[in-house]
Amino acid sequence: MKILVTGGLGFIGSHTVVELQNSGYEVVIIDDCSNSSENVLEGIFAITGKRPVYEKIDLREKEKVGDFFTRHADIMGTIHFAASKAVGESVEKPLHYYENNLSTLIYLLKEITAKKRQSFIFSSSCTVYGQADKMPITEDAPVKMAESPYGNTKQIGEEIIKDTCKVNSGLQAISLRYFNPMGAHPSAEIGELPIGVPQNLVPFITQTGIGLREQLSVFGDDYPTPDGTCIRDYIHVVDLAKAHVVALERLLKGENPENYEVYNVGTGQGSSVLEVIASFERVSGKKLNYSIVERRPGDITTAYADTKKANEVLGWKACSTLDQAMKSAWDWEQKIRN
Repeated sequence: MKILVTGGLGFIGSHTVVELQNSGYEVVIIDDCSNSSENVLEGIFAITGKRPVYEKIDLREKEKVGDFFTRHADIMGTIHFAASKAVGESVEKPLHYYENNLSTLIYLLKEITAKKRQSFIFSSSCTVYGQADKMPITEDAPVKMAESPYGNTKQIGEEIIKDTCKVNSGLQAISLRYFNPMGAHPSAEIGELPIGVPQNLVPFITQTGIGLREQLSVFGDDYPTPDGTCIRDYIHVVDLAKAHVVALERLLKGENPENYEVYNVGTGQGSSVLEVIASFERVSGKKLNYSIVERRPGDITTAYADTKKANEVLGWKACSTLDQAMKSAWDWEQKIRN
């Protein structure tokens, strides 16, 4: 069965491609390599022994999207990762985020809904909750005004999909609201490799640890948390990738009673920035050079998941600890730099 993975050369996308291929699916990747590299294909092949079909397409180009689906009429499901994803950058470049994250989703859905039956998984985010009132965050928590344009694109994206499902009974969709992915494949063949300065915490930590960055900036230590730094739910990327496979199988089997569902994907445990730094120091045996700086616009104080719904309905559960995820990230960093 053929599955399209947009953004399939990216961090989460590439790990999901591995899990899909290991589960017997035929994968076609679309990626414009704006924040990834075609070299990732070699890593996927090294792990799975299979080379996925790859097409370099900018999904903002509507005609090319239409042409792709004409040539790949037998695609049965789509997992949509392709999007700009940095909270801080989105505050600085809001129009880029709205164009890149929403027009691409619309163009995909227009092609997909032309088919009789399609399964669609959307890469959503815990940012849709804003600063939630209660922890852990359940799927029933109110979707508050977004703290950043990035978060807003995920909120709007979910609304677009839900509205589309209402008028297209053949479209079966799931939004996976993930928390903070980290780590790398245990083979160290693929991992997180941002182009330019990392926008996420863990790759900045490992790049600082390896000497590529001089110092890590911790954005604020005056939040109302035990150590004053922000708390997030850090999930191993392989655990996250596996969640996409089980969600896809639920859709393909027609097991979802409604056209549209949402699931939190996290560990259910919150870790502060300083606790993540401490994890790195444990697994690497190195002291990290970091300093406390002012808060960053768009950041919320605390977010960690209630994963009961995904555990019970999807039969999925995160298995890796923070230290295991950090160790895999550090192994990957050492391999690519050395």
